[in-house]
Amino acid sequence: MIEELREEIGHERVDVNIKETIFNKEKDELIIIAPDRSDKSVIIGKGGWVVGRLKEALGIGRVHVEAYTDLILKKYRIKLSLDKIESLIRGGIFPDQLKVFRDLLQKRLDKIPEFDPLEYKSEDLNEEVIVSLSGGVDSSFSTIIAKNLGFKVKAVTVDPGTIILPGHVKENIKRLSKRLKINHEYIKVDFSDFIEEALEGRFHPCGRCSKKLNDEILDYARDHDIKIVIFGDLLPTSSQAINQVDDILRLNLPALLAASKQEVKGVVSKFNIKGSQVFGCPLLGEVHRRFPHLRRYSIQRILRETRAGILEPGEALTLIMGLFKEL
Repeated sequence: MIEELREEIGHERVDVNIKETIFNKEKDELIIIAPDRSDKSVIIGKGGWVVGRLKEALGIGRVHVEAYTDLILKKYRIKLSLDKIESLIRGGIFPDQLKVFRDLLQKRLDKIPEFDPLEYKSEDLNEEVIVSLSGGVDSSFSTIIAKNLGFKVKAVTVDPGTIILPGHVKENIKRLSKRLKINHEYIKVDFSDFIEEALEGRFHPCGRCSKKLNDEILDYARDHDIKIVIFGDLLPTSSQAINQVDDILRLNLPALLAASKQEVKGVVSKFNIKGSQVFGCPLLGEVHRRFPHLRRYSIQRILRETRAGILEPGEALTLIMGLFKEL
């Protein structure tokens, strides 16, 4: 069918290689596993035309294509995350809490590529955790999964002002906190010196801003004697996704699960969380406008996630093009 559809659309005729197909009747979803990314591209077609036509021809809700080579890398990363958790448990570090994450990772490993993190629920735990909720899709994903795992979630947002935390992001935070029935708190901070220096073009703001926000969250956790802090970072995968910082356990939950941006968006979309189509916050946009040469560092950050397989090339291209939309 794919070869015929390619010809109908006008694509060149090539052999279509498929390693496996999985149909989920309950979700009305077909998963096609191609041997490699080049085979995946053939099945998807230019602009997604082929896979779109295939969905229509089969009369099903969704067709999702994965490359087996990507799944191998994802499984390897999950195994490295499991190894790190096991080593922490053997060292007597948060053994009861880490067993919950270990079980989640094992389920994910066993069910790739069909795993739905929302299907895995644990008993309610008498353990309070902080989730750094910025209002974006990654931190929203972490909040949803932590709640699903049975933790008592305290969502905390550092608020340096609307130039970094705009109103539509606060709407996401309000909507998700209400939907999940979790406690949420804003931490008001003074970033005026940092913002002023960034607007003078002294540096690209993202790295320093991220560190300042993270430090505020960890300080809040220490002040409130909460020992587990969860962030939404996607990039520090495998063993780097979970670390002990003094007496606090710091987890980057999407990275721990080796989740892609598409998977993250798929989960949060069920909670009416709206992701941004542009890269960064209003402060970064103004820095780009005033100092166009600093866009290169934003592009580097996008490409890092693309190289890691977190972003698809098309997603990365959309973000990069968005950096130049005003030109």
